[in-house]
Amino acid sequence: MTLILLTGLILVGFAVALTTRALTYSRTDAARRLAEIQSYGFGAGAVEEAPPPASLGSALDHTAGRLGGWAARHLGSFREDDVRKQLTIAGIYSLTPITFLGYRVLCTALFPALFVWCSSALGLPALLAVIGTLASFAVGWVAPMTYVRRRARQRFDKIERDLPELIDLLVLTVEAGVGFSGALQLAAQRLRGPLGDELRLTLQEQSMGLATNAALANMLSRSDTPSMRSFVRSVIQGESLGVSIGQILRNLATEMRKRRRAHAEERAQKAPIKILFPLVFLIFPPMFAVLLYPALSTFSNTFG
Repeated sequence: MTLILLTGLILVGFAVALTTRALTYSRTDAARRLAEIQSYGFGAGAVEEAPPPASLGSALDHTAGRLGGWAARHLGSFREDDVRKQLTIAGIYSLTPITFLGYRVLCTALFPALFVWCSSALGLPALLAVIGTLASFAVGWVAPMTYVRRRARQRFDKIERDLPELIDLLVLTVEAGVGFSGALQLAAQRLRGPLGDELRLTLQEQSMGLATNAALANMLSRSDTPSMRSFVRSVIQGESLGVSIGQILRNLATEMRKRRRAHAEERAQKAPIKILFPLVFLIFPPMFAVLLYPALSTFSNTFG
């Protein structure tokens, strides 16, 4: 009984911590951005303000970082570069691989505790509780990486969907007489979402002295989709061969529209197969129950 009460108190405290972080996230994010601006020398130097108090989110990140450092020293198979690449592909730039490993350790500890509490409250059999606890260990370890990979897939889908709009903007601006770098800047100001973030990051790399081809290659490594691969390789090839960038972009726009139409047709052909399971197991049974129950009831009353 004491273990159940202790587990419940830990879970309640964790829920309160997450709620407090959600309520104070906007203020802490604004304070962090102001601190970054002041570190570059654009802040008000004459005004000395006290540093903001450490938020609950930063304390949780610090705890996860320490757990991740301990786990990285004891795990020989941990590859920091691979984890950093996965986080970058998913668009999670502010989280370090060590901190992410610490969150995986936290989930591995919290998921079994939550399952033990639920099984004790529901009165599950001992064998089922033991099997569920062992399975929750695996779920807690795998769930964070599954979330990162799912977010990366969703991000890739958004990039694939928004890339034809980017190419149309580039065609208009380049044919109007704007250079390719200026066209990228105008498109980055207009676009939102993952593609806009990638463009702004590419422009930041260019402003720091990186060549255009190298910055585009880095963008391809962060978002390696078929359409992005065609776009980056065509632009790099056109720059190296001296071909008109406007003609290349116009051909790319036509190709992207054909590819998007083919992708839409493919998804439309997969729709009947995807709807088969909910149709058979979720829609047909209640429909048959509503339609056949009156007839069966009348039949049984008549001959019963």
